[in-house]
Amino acid sequence: MKILSVVGARPNFMKIAPISDELKKKGVPHVLVHTGQHYDYRMSKLFFEDLGLPKPDIDLNVGSATHARQTAEIMTGIEPVLMSEAPDLLIVVGDVNSTMAAAITAVKLGVPVAHVEAGLRSFDRTMPEEINRMITDAIADMHFTTEESANENLRKEGVDDGKVFFAGNTMIDTLFKHANSAAESTILETLGIRPREYGVATLHRPSNVDSFVNLKNILEALNDVARDLPVIFPIHPRTKKLIASYNLGNLVSESTSNKHSGIHIIEPLGYLDFLKLMTDSRIVFTDSGGIQEETTVLRLPCLTLRENTERPVTITSGTNTLVGADKNRIIEEARRKLDAGFVAGQPLPPLWDGHAAERIVGTILNRFN
Repeated sequence: MKILSVVGARPNFMKIAPISDELKKKGVPHVLVHTGQHYDYRMSKLFFEDLGLPKPDIDLNVGSATHARQTAEIMTGIEPVLMSEAPDLLIVVGDVNSTMAAAITAVKLGVPVAHVEAGLRSFDRTMPEEINRMITDAIADMHFTTEESANENLRKEGVDDGKVFFAGNTMIDTLFKHANSAAESTILETLGIRPREYGVATLHRPSNVDSFVNLKNILEALNDVARDLPVIFPIHPRTKKLIASYNLGNLVSESTSNKHSGIHIIEPLGYLDFLKLMTDSRIVFTDSGGIQEETTVLRLPCLTLRENTERPVTITSGTNTLVGADKNRIIEEARRKLDAGFVAGQPLPPLWDGHAAERIVGTILNRFN
């Protein structure tokens, strides 16, 4: 059989890497397509290098655009690829525009679709990712899930149990595989900081960065925390532009020379450097779904700058707390987390054991054989 997989943004790379490795081990022909949804070197190519992913067989070079235009360009770009490659199965991962666009195109051409990380729901339809997840799951033939809440969501939506496979989390496969390499990163020395003497922040969701009020509240809250614990902020290019356009540059610093306080913005990092930075931090502030999962495994205190999460297991495991963009909530919960320290003794979520890709590929091969 031949499998074609599609990636388009950084979280996709971490999710597909162990599946790509496993397909190679099993000798299954695999065509990797990169849509180019993330096109910046540090946000795309550097991740391929860190994760040991093969160079994409096909790069659609779509780039940035509105949701409608980007989705349309991915669909028109992937259609001739699917027709010429004629795969037996398309694998899509996560919830970005590339995921949904490729899935729709494949189904209309009669190519079965496997969705890795299926069934996650925030129940917030203002999130573009929620729409992408729902549409992809509605048309997929195989649904590989990461947690029990996802299984329950798919049942409620009428997906046949025979199409749902609880496999675990391939992002955690990637974390386990690269933990030792990340430990050798010199990013802390480069930044002039020491383990457990800083926090980490990431911020990119439109609900936060497109709103002057929300962005200002978050940055002011982080500044309050950063009086005692400096916060390192690898900044998304779009977030950086919006901070400038809102004249909020006074709330951040583009230097780590004063390492003892303040929010210090740095350029986006590769996977290994960021994993090292996060692993050795004291607390993480984020609106990213994947980082909620990674901090759960690392047992790191995590404050999610959202009012909801599609990954509730990160909360029940005791490491993640939702704080939204409320300045006082962020400050109060950060103080509480820092006083409490690390969460010890909690078991990891079921099947987050580093073997999810093996289960996914094994299930696919059994199904097609």
